[in-house]
Amino acid sequence: MRDGYPEVAFAGRSNVGKSSLLNRLLGRGALARVGATPGRTQSVNYFRVNRRFYFVDLPGYGYARAGRQARQAWAGLIDAYLRHAAPRLAVVLLVDGKVGATAADVEAHGYLSGLGLRLVVAATKMDQLTRGRWQPGLARIRQVLDAATDTPIIPFSAQTGEGARELWREIEAHVTAGASGKD
Repeated sequence: MRDGYPEVAFAGRSNVGKSSLLNRLLGRGALARVGATPGRTQSVNYFRVNRRFYFVDLPGYGYARAGRQARQAWAGLIDAYLRHAAPRLAVVLLVDGKVGATAADVEAHGYLSGLGLRLVVAATKMDQLTRGRWQPGLARIRQVLDAATDTPIIPFSAQTGEGARELWREIEAHVTAGASGKD
């Protein structure tokens, strides 16, 4: 967006729960479209939050049923957005906590880190794991992504709301820092 407000983009594989996470964070049942079919988000969607910043829902990556041309177009769209928004952008990278970090997640994390963006990793679907598997699962995600020790990895469940408060803290820190630099 050209108004200079801070932005928080949400990136992740198709079917990782981006729309569910956004709806949970915003307390809205159907703001972001949730579907049984992966790959529903096919454009960069902006949601203005409290007239202070934007949530940006990016198309998911790794969806094999989408045609090669469609996937390339989404990749170009995402790349153009990220490079344009970088000065005021933080990215929440969603990784399926039940599955763990995939090769596509590793590639996305490396790409986003290479752009120098502020990153937060949200491990989704944690309600599907027993509590005893959380810490080893989160440690494995950090290891596979080769994430810096200062990169927050937050366990999250759209079903229970687990992790929402911690994720909001990270978002608020970015928004507060970005608002001080707003023209």
